[in-house]
Amino acid sequence: MTNPISDITHEAELLFLIGTNPTEAHPVIGYKMRQAARNGAKMVVCDPRHIDLVDEADYWLRQKPGTDIPLLNGLMHIIIKEGLEDKKFIEERTENYEELKAIVAEYNPERVAEITGLAVDDLYAVARLYATTDKAMIFYTLGITEHICGTRNVMSCANLAMLTGHLGRPGTGVCPQRGQNNVQGACDMGALPNVYSGYQSVAVEAIQDKFEKAWGTKLPTKIGLKIPEMFAAAHEGNVKAMYILGENPVLTDPDANHIRGALEHLEFLVVQELFLTETAEYADVILPAASFAECEGTFTNTERRVQRVRQAIEPIPGQANWQTICQMVTKMGYPMSYNSPREIWDEMASLSPSMTGINYERLDEQNSLQWPCPTLDHPGTPVLHVGKFTRGLGSFQPSEHIPPGEMPDEEYPFLLSTGRILYHYNVTTPYSKGISSIWNKEMAEVNPIDAEKLGIQTGSQVKVTSRRGEAITAVKVTERVLPGVIWMSFHYNATPTNALTSHHLDPITGTGEYKVAAVKIEKI
Repeated sequence: MTNPISDITHEAELLFLIGTNPTEAHPVIGYKMRQAARNGAKMVVCDPRHIDLVDEADYWLRQKPGTDIPLLNGLMHIIIKEGLEDKKFIEERTENYEELKAIVAEYNPERVAEITGLAVDDLYAVARLYATTDKAMIFYTLGITEHICGTRNVMSCANLAMLTGHLGRPGTGVCPQRGQNNVQGACDMGALPNVYSGYQSVAVEAIQDKFEKAWGTKLPTKIGLKIPEMFAAAHEGNVKAMYILGENPVLTDPDANHIRGALEHLEFLVVQELFLTETAEYADVILPAASFAECEGTFTNTERRVQRVRQAIEPIPGQANWQTICQMVTKMGYPMSYNSPREIWDEMASLSPSMTGINYERLDEQNSLQWPCPTLDHPGTPVLHVGKFTRGLGSFQPSEHIPPGEMPDEEYPFLLSTGRILYHYNVTTPYSKGISSIWNKEMAEVNPIDAEKLGIQTGSQVKVTSRRGEAITAVKVTERVLPGVIWMSFHYNATPTNALTSHHLDPITGTGEYKVAAVKIEKI
């Protein structure tokens, strides 16, 4: 997030939500958004599904799934047409504006209305509101990124913010909410195939030299594989072994049968877990994991805020996860002998300019700090891009409409979209009896028009089939979804929704297209 969470209730005059369902997927932020709206902030919700915050919104743009780029281009078309763009910001802080202007010129409101299913008047009203509001924040999450064009969707959100000067000030910004607890922290630490900690590229020789000297070993020069590439390589026999820690790709990754096949092709699989998950069932060796309550360390939240985690109970396996990793690496020939998470953090921070100023002493004293924090006397950075962008000038990256990789047809006439539900926030069944007692099975959402055609009602059992797999689910008949759409969560191992989801990926990030797939529905 470019701006802190506190801006929602203390600074923002308009909240623009697209591809995010915060009250269920990010409930703390969702509550603050509801609070802001009730205290007078304007709210726009762009979502094909009737999420809870629609009831708080001034405008609900119910676009067809997979049409976010035309929607955003259409808003920018109107803003430029009516002279509402921030000319000073564009001139002083951006580049490539003429290319943006040329592309969005083709997305007049009438054409956008035809592509998205939206009303022309609503497009004009929302464009004018966003452009003329002094402090407007954009929020998005997986509903934007989990598309074949996810990266271009993100760029389009940034284009809209730069066009109107809604960046680098309190109450403005582009605010992606991370998908799960400490995803931000994992990425910050270099749990990505192309960077070391602090997003330092493995392809830059000086950076590589720095880490080689610190770690006393030669490091690979090639960028590693993304997760989908790993599983594809396992199918091909080029990846022969995997170590999976705290992840259950059989249940959570798209095209789950492809994942199962990849695991079966491996020569050796190690899974370190709290439970015998669907993925752990494929393991040759299962190592016991420690939960957050058994560990010391840090979490970094969605607003780049580093916070201390303190051990509440002794590790049930007898040691924390970092100790297990150190022992494995030592057995593999590289002595790794850290004494504590504090020591690991200090080494990482010394090598990462954006976090050099953060240490345990400061975290204990101040409770938390937001990076970038380059020196020990730096207060941290709540708002990014103040005065200038990290790269200098902000680059407009316009996009044409990119249709989903798969759409309904005669054989598979329904569009499947997936997401999360509040009751199973960040978890999957059957590991929590308490949570299962509240919401114990999948209830796929089907529009009443489709339910009548299928001869089903709330509670009916149906078989949902895609080109990749099938799943049995109960249904809930509701107008929360559009006709022709079925919406499902992926929390239940008894209903493996991701056996259905698309094999198509964003070509840049490798993110699966969870939000659009073609399926058929049969009454049982």
